[in-house]
Amino acid sequence: MPDDRKDLGLRGETAAASFLQTHGFTILETNYRTKPAEIDIIAKDKDFLCFIEVKTRRSIKKGLPRESVNHSKQKKIILGATFYLKEKKLYDSRIRFDVIEVLEKKGTFDINLIKNAFQAY
Repeated sequence: MPDDRKDLGLRGETAAASFLQTHGFTILETNYRTKPAEIDIIAKDKDFLCFIEVKTRRSIKKGLPRESVNHSKQKKIILGATFYLKEKKLYDSRIRFDVIEVLEKKGTFDINLIKNAFQAY
């Protein structure tokens, strides 16, 4: 990924984490890495443990950010979540998979949280 896109992604993740905190989420981890996947944000929302994918774009010319969280990406996130749950021994947790769309426009961010965006099968 070119540095500009990487920088955009990092700014989007920072904005998303701030958004979540102002909406009552507790951030537990950011950029949690396992061999099969990276999970952008792991957070608590009331009694849910949320695994959150953040997608940031400057425009929707190539589609909405959420559309890039395809089935293959979802499978990787689910696998990463499984690693996290085992590592932390959180076997009885209520979990949820969310997606945050971030659109950057002239230095400001429009943020859309999609709760329960996909399910583990």
